[in-house]
Amino acid sequence: MDRLPKIALPVIVAIIIAVILISKSAITIGSGEAGVLYKTFGGGVVTDKAALGEGFHLVAPWNKVYVYEVRQQEVFEKMQVLSSNGLEIKLDASAWFQPKFEDLGRLHQEKGESYVDRILLPTIRSAARSVVGRYTPEQLYSSKRDAIQQEIFEETKKIVDGQYIQLNEVLVRDVTLPPTIKEAIERKLKQEQESLEYEFRLVTAKKEAEKVTIEAQGKADANRILSASLTDKILQDKGIDATLELSKSPNSKVVIVGSGDSGLPLILGNN
Repeated sequence: MDRLPKIALPVIVAIIIAVILISKSAITIGSGEAGVLYKTFGGGVVTDKAALGEGFHLVAPWNKVYVYEVRQQEVFEKMQVLSSNGLEIKLDASAWFQPKFEDLGRLHQEKGESYVDRILLPTIRSAARSVVGRYTPEQLYSSKRDAIQQEIFEETKKIVDGQYIQLNEVLVRDVTLPPTIKEAIERKLKQEQESLEYEFRLVTAKKEAEKVTIEAQGKADANRILSASLTDKILQDKGIDATLELSKSPNSKVVIVGSGDSGLPLILGNN
């Protein structure tokens, strides 16, 4: 019994030390995250093995684990760039990105945890200046926004792919021009729209006039053909037929045959 306190004390101390070591060694990687292991006495950042995945891990207490989010993330950037004619344009853009999981150790070793500020954002700014500098304010305002967005994406991706960053998309959310330039462009676009509407009305009126002319020409040709085919004999026969039809009317009284100027019958008298 006298020896029990002497044994219990070291056991308690050992348990406390074990608990401390375990608590220092245990690490939990959350959903959408990965860990880069740093070995204090084993060569520093581990780059030849995959990063630590989600879940519970035990590491030596003298080592460190740097946790990165590996899900798709979004970063926003407001920039002032120059158009092809030197006017200042404000560009509001964002990028969808994520670190490459298989290269997370190299990303941490070479770029560090602030890789977004060190690599991604400066590259987006550079690409935006380069791309926007190829276009006029009018193109930026109206028809070329999708093309600009795609070009910024391609130029940025070309650089960051080699920096262990996966770029998924670049979105140009807003292009702000100087007020005077914007008003001038809107006036020009309005004038162009009115001009197109006027041209459309002219074309429509011309087609309608051509249609009326064609119809009139058709009627004239038909009348000319009919006139050429009508002889005095034909007219006389038609007159006789018409007179006979009229004679059948209850209003007809007397039919005198051969009394007209052309020898056509005459109908005289009413009820």
